[in-house]
Amino acid sequence: MTYQVILPAAGQGKRMGAGKNKLLLELNGVPVLIHTLRVFEQDKACSKIIVALHPQDEKEFKDLLIKFHVTKAIHFVPGGKERQDSIYNALKTVETVGVILVHDAARPFICKEHIDRLTQMAEETGAAILGVPVKDTIKKVQDGTVVETVERSSLWAVQTPQAFRISLLMEAYQRAEIDHYLGTDDASLVERLGYPVTMVEGDYDNIKLTTPEDLYFAEAILEKRKHLE
Repeated sequence: MTYQVILPAAGQGKRMGAGKNKLLLELNGVPVLIHTLRVFEQDKACSKIIVALHPQDEKEFKDLLIKFHVTKAIHFVPGGKERQDSIYNALKTVETVGVILVHDAARPFICKEHIDRLTQMAEETGAAILGVPVKDTIKKVQDGTVVETVERSSLWAVQTPQAFRISLLMEAYQRAEIDHYLGTDDASLVERLGYPVTMVEGDYDNIKLTTPEDLYFAEAILEKRKHLE
């Protein structure tokens, strides 16, 4: 079974404080963007990669594809004001049948095993997302005071990719546009339709690079994987 994937990559990454798109930062001499693209480039089941980006980054992104010998065709679309706008722009360019994945371009450590499980589950159920059980104690706080310790056995930290039947995700985005609704992730738009979303367990290495501290964790993950090869 094949799938298409959308990679939102238009964010400015202000919390990273790098002064440029954080996807251009390097891990072991390779930009984060390339680390992520290689996962999907090497997956024969991936039939199309769409990258939503800021127009000012397009030339540099294209130069990186040449420099790092990315041979699978990459389709670029302009990003929007919000992540949701960028994904909607990309969604309008995909083939309308099958499964679509949405994956944060700043999550370079997604593995093929989890992609395979997600796409299979999305084909069967219509909607599947990746996540991991919460490990920490979670407390609800108001005005600096703890008001509740939340029972955590049912709490999961959500990651990407998130996978959907294309027709379902398009319907969810169209409804969100009509209602002027801005969701926290793609699954939240599908949930608004009353459609069930299946959770698939991932792993804790699948971090999103958001702050400078995350780069230290990223280097450690790369080192760990090098020793496992």
